[in-house]
Amino acid sequence: MARAARRPAAFRLRDMSSARSAWLRTIGLLALPAAIGLLAGATLGRPELGVACGALAALGWHMWRMRRLVARLTSTRRARPDGSRDFYGDIERLLHRRQTSARLRKRRLVTMLRAYRAAATVLPDAVIVVERDTQRIVWFNEAGTTLLGLRYPPDIEASIVERLPGLPLASWLARGRNAEPLDIPSPLDPAVTLSLRLLPYSEELWLLVARDVSRLLQLEQMRRDFVANVSHELRTPLTVLHGYLDMLDPAEQPEWAPMIDEMQRQSARMAQLVEDLLTLSRLESRAELPNDEVVPMAGMLAALRREALALSQGRHEIDVVDDACVDLQGSPKELHSAFSNLVANAVRYTPAGGRIRVSFAREADADGGVGVALSVTDTGYGIPATHLPRITERFYRVSNSRSRESGGTGLGLSIVKHVLALHQARLEIRSEVGSGSTFSCHFGAARVRTRRPLEHFA
Repeated sequence: MARAARRPAAFRLRDMSSARSAWLRTIGLLALPAAIGLLAGATLGRPELGVACGALAALGWHMWRMRRLVARLTSTRRARPDGSRDFYGDIERLLHRRQTSARLRKRRLVTMLRAYRAAATVLPDAVIVVERDTQRIVWFNEAGTTLLGLRYPPDIEASIVERLPGLPLASWLARGRNAEPLDIPSPLDPAVTLSLRLLPYSEELWLLVARDVSRLLQLEQMRRDFVANVSHELRTPLTVLHGYLDMLDPAEQPEWAPMIDEMQRQSARMAQLVEDLLTLSRLESRAELPNDEVVPMAGMLAALRREALALSQGRHEIDVVDDACVDLQGSPKELHSAFSNLVANAVRYTPAGGRIRVSFAREADADGGVGVALSVTDTGYGIPATHLPRITERFYRVSNSRSRESGGTGLGLSIVKHVLALHQARLEIRSEVGSGSTFSCHFGAARVRTRRPLEHFA
């Protein structure tokens, strides 16, 4: 380490010594013609003329070396420096080293650029570089032609919005960093579905990536159909089993009473699981709401309070607060399903003596309007932060043992997420272990309606 640290200092001392020697040689070369001219002029009796001629000769040599140095700087050819040991020779050698190093760096950069471009060219996803301000195409790979129909070179410097007029790109690109992935049909084949992602990787350029997700969507649809069909087929035999269990009289065989009670409880749980699977399959297969009407939230909150009290059986303190005094536009059945799932989860996962609060309040939405949020807050066990990103996945459980004890199916939050997506709303979850959780459903101003007179909610 000490030897490595001394080497740069030694190189600097050597360079300084070489520079002093070069300066001394250069001064000597400039002074030599003047001295020769002085001696020649003194011999002829005109020393001042001799000094002037010597100075002119030194100036001419100086200008010649300067001209040579400028020519070397402006030349595109690689020329080796001469072996002169004066100051100009040192400059030429330094320029030669710098030019050689710059050429090596340029060659490496060009090699890396070609490698990156070759890798991007063979990607199966379409990769398009777009200018941020003008939205003009800078570069695209071969998949840009096969998936989006772009042509090289006519489409270079063309506006991507004008080049793909059938796609909703203008408003999507305007969102910039906030643009969510966009699923659209391919302009070349409507049967092909593309997923677009916008990646702003610099202040001037964006990276637009288009991926063919047709196969993934097909597999997802097959999975949904399978779950829906299996759930539908299970409903009938479960109904039969549940009916026969209800016909059994534990009084005739007292020793069978615990087993009959457990079978009834498990069959009811399986029936609820089947119903939740069918509900989730129905929600996933919909692109829009089955019915869109004004939902009276006063009646909705009253129904949620009754359900919470029935589930709690007096074990919790239930508060329902309506600070918004507005209604929502949407599907009453779907919204009730989502809200009741949140309330049921709060009751299930809050120990006896805890508090559950359902609040409906106004808030500012992302577009600057006045939206609303329905929040369900509990003082339950809480959810660790590592589980929050996956909590809305189907069948995902934070604690398997606790879920079995509470009788949950693991589908409630997934149903909530899909219902809110159909209403252009979002679910926000805040939780702290040991302190409880808050599940908030945020609705934009477009879903808010003026409160109508209180109506009974069925």
